[in-house]
Amino acid sequence: MSISNQTYKELSIPYFKEAFDCIDEVMIKLKVPYYLIGASAISLVLLKKGIKPSRGTKDIDFAIMISSIQEFEIIAKELMKYGFNNVKDSPWRFYNGKFNIVIDLLPFGEIEEEFTVNFNERYTDLHVLGFSEVLQDSERVDIEQKSVQIPSLEGMIVLKLIAWSDRPEVRNNDLYDILKIIEHFFDLNFDEIVEHHNDTFPEEGDLDQFKIAARVLGRKASKFLNVSEAISKRILETINENVADFENSVIARQWVKDKDWDLEYAVEILEEFKKGLIENLKI
Repeated sequence: MSISNQTYKELSIPYFKEAFDCIDEVMIKLKVPYYLIGASAISLVLLKKGIKPSRGTKDIDFAIMISSIQEFEIIAKELMKYGFNNVKDSPWRFYNGKFNIVIDLLPFGEIEEEFTVNFNERYTDLHVLGFSEVLQDSERVDIEQKSVQIPSLEGMIVLKLIAWSDRPEVRNNDLYDILKIIEHFFDLNFDEIVEHHNDTFPEEGDLDQFKIAARVLGRKASKFLNVSEAISKRILETINENVADFENSVIARQWVKDKDWDLEYAVEILEEFKKGLIENLKI
């Protein structure tokens, strides 16, 4: 997947290129595997089809695979040379005053203990459930002379649902990003859907691209649930809570605000995603 030079401007993230160049140089120097995740990664995939981001962000999220806090501290010292400094009370967050941009470096891998990274006694633990499983299924995106690994779209939905369920009161953007993926997934993956998921097409009546997309995304996301009981439990609990009583579905209510949908239809999209998950569930 190649992204044109114009991508940097179209991402609607000022100084994305400059910040990304710094991260890339540090990670290559220290031989640390890293991945672009979050809204920026979703925007890169959508730009492949010429779909420009509908919301800008000054935050760029990276996941880094490391084995210890000491390794993280070495990375932090290197980033300071480029003008990135730790944000108080959030040791994984770095701010660059020159670029006016915030970067989250979210560590996972051997550093994890029960899907949690403990920085020190002062700071809140960072939950990284799903990172190891989802990022094993990443794909490479070329950006000019550089490249970066990003999760699959179904992997991004899993990470977004987990992040939202951790702190639903402050993470409405996660639900917006999930909706964005569902909204464009049919067009982005039309050939695959026709070839491998044509049973999702109705035998009669109108074709609903959103419902088909949600169901196929559920099928594809189930592979992450099948390799982790913890992921399966979290995702299914979150979805079940939001379809059992549609009038009180937090996810559906947020989607109604973002789209011209009624509440019942928004829950139907969630139900299709759940149907896809269960169809391929093995554990």
